[in-house]
Amino acid sequence: MKKTKLTGKVIYPNDPAYQQARMNWNPFTNAFPIVFVFAQQKEDVSNAVRWARENNVPIRMRSGGHSLAKDFSQVNGGIVIDVSEMRNIELDEKNGTAVVEAGIRVGPLVKFLAQKGVLAPFGDSPTVGIGGISTGGGITVVQRTTGLISDNILAATLVDANGDVVTVSENNNPDLLWAIRGGGGGNFGIITSYTFKVRSAPFQVGIYEITWPWEQLEEVINVWQRWSPSVDVRLGSTLEVFSQSDGMLESRGIFFGSQAELEKLLAPLTGVGTPTKVFVKEVTLPEAIEFWIPSEPLFSDENSTWSSTWAELILPDEALKTIRSFLEKATGTSNFFFLNSGGAMNQVPSDETAFFWRNTKFYMEWNAKWTKDAEAQKNIRLVQNTRTELSPYIVGSYVNVPDLGIKNFGQEYYGNNFSRLQQVKAKFDPDNIFNFAQSIPPAKQRYK
Repeated sequence: MKKTKLTGKVIYPNDPAYQQARMNWNPFTNAFPIVFVFAQQKEDVSNAVRWARENNVPIRMRSGGHSLAKDFSQVNGGIVIDVSEMRNIELDEKNGTAVVEAGIRVGPLVKFLAQKGVLAPFGDSPTVGIGGISTGGGITVVQRTTGLISDNILAATLVDANGDVVTVSENNNPDLLWAIRGGGGGNFGIITSYTFKVRSAPFQVGIYEITWPWEQLEEVINVWQRWSPSVDVRLGSTLEVFSQSDGMLESRGIFFGSQAELEKLLAPLTGVGTPTKVFVKEVTLPEAIEFWIPSEPLFSDENSTWSSTWAELILPDEALKTIRSFLEKATGTSNFFFLNSGGAMNQVPSDETAFFWRNTKFYMEWNAKWTKDAEAQKNIRLVQNTRTELSPYIVGSYVNVPDLGIKNFGQEYYGNNFSRLQQVKAKFDPDNIFNFAQSIPPAKQRYK
């Protein structure tokens, strides 16, 4: 039998480029794979999958290197199939579609499209790869207008567990299309390109930023959590409270309408506490994107651990006490982040795509950061204990912000869609080749 050879840019541990290749955004997730393949085309991905199977080497895949937990995009002794050098975009303005290779990062993609007068959903970090964020759902500040990133996936090209190139669309493998719209990156194959629905850019775009003294966090969260889920669906709003040692408390957002309208809508927020800054402006879409996701370094110098969840009900005072306690104990740029739900995001039935959490008021995530290795376990415990204390008031978790402390991860990430995802997994990857921490296991009862 002819042995498969690795193609593309192949980097082994003795290569001078190896140390750079193994760097992820979160240094806590770095590992020591035996080889990296930086694919230049989908055939390189096929060859890498076949090589890994022939040599019994575990596979990890990577787009932007932004995985937030260990074992997702790198593993000791494994192969990393990296698509970050596949960045082509083909825009069809007439049909409102864009074919996008999976290695491009969020910032360059949405900025390119905005310059063409086209709006695409975008996240809150420009350095995240579109490959991984899209299949996990892709929550964004514009989700109330455009839906999730995954809601805008019309088709994809995917390399399956046999190394074969598969077309995924409503007419080809529709069950796989359902699964990659929220079923988490890397579970069913390695996506090399997406076809996204895009739309004409709005004529008017408003942006805002409000800051308050850190001590007013309960008062501000209380008003924000009651106001943001029901405010005009053209307004996406975040609230971010950093550690007490950092002292930052701010809300930012993007509105598809005029500055005058935005100022009226913001009245409940500007009226709470004693804001130290209120900034509201009408801008172009490219300016709004630059405001939202300005350029940032590809790598963080801090280790971090995360958890995430949704709120279907208003958080009571007890939950706000837990949030304050976390932020008093955490250090540096550790924070609590909130993003409002509603609008187009919540109009999709929870079983129409793999992304389940459609009945929420807002999303929350929190992270603890450190630089010294000895501080790792303390920060991991802090994040986990905070989740435990919040558990009576929250539902689910977001697969793109994985938390290895969650034992029942299938239910937490995918709700009632988990069993169907297991069946799709059994159909397309029955041998569980794409197997990593918290990957979806194949169903056993249906496919033997």
